[in-house]
Amino acid sequence: MEGDTLRLGNGGGQIDGKVVQTFQKSFVQVQNILDQNRLLINEINQNHESKIPDNLGRNVGLIKELNNNIRRVVDLYADLSTSFTKSTDIASSEGGDSSGGGGAMKYSDGSKGGHKRNRP
Repeated sequence: MEGDTLRLGNGGGQIDGKVVQTFQKSFVQVQNILDQNRLLINEINQNHESKIPDNLGRNVGLIKELNNNIRRVVDLYADLSTSFTKSTDIASSEGGDSSGGGGAMKYSDGSKGGHKRNRP
C-alpha cells in the first residue's frame, strides 16, 4: 500500500503515504499484542485446567499482563482514531470539500472504504 493515497468524501482531500504508514505501523503493533494475548490466554487455560497450585498462582501475573496488553490495544486504537480524525480534517480542508468531510472514503484505486464490519 506504499505510495497509496486515501481520498475522503466526494473527491475531497487526500491522506498521504506517511499517514498511511503510521496507521500500518500501529496496526502491526496491535496485531503483535493480540498474538501475544492469544498465547497468554492459552497458557492461562492450561494452568487452570492443571489445577496445580503453582500454576494457578502464576495465572495471577499472566492475567495482569493480559489486562495491561488490552489497555495498550485500547490506547493504540484511541491514538489511531485521533490521528485519523486529524488527518481527515486536514485533508478535507486542503481538498476544498465543502461537505464538511462527510461521505465515504475512497482509495486511490477507486475502491471505497466501508463502515460495515463482517462478523464470523
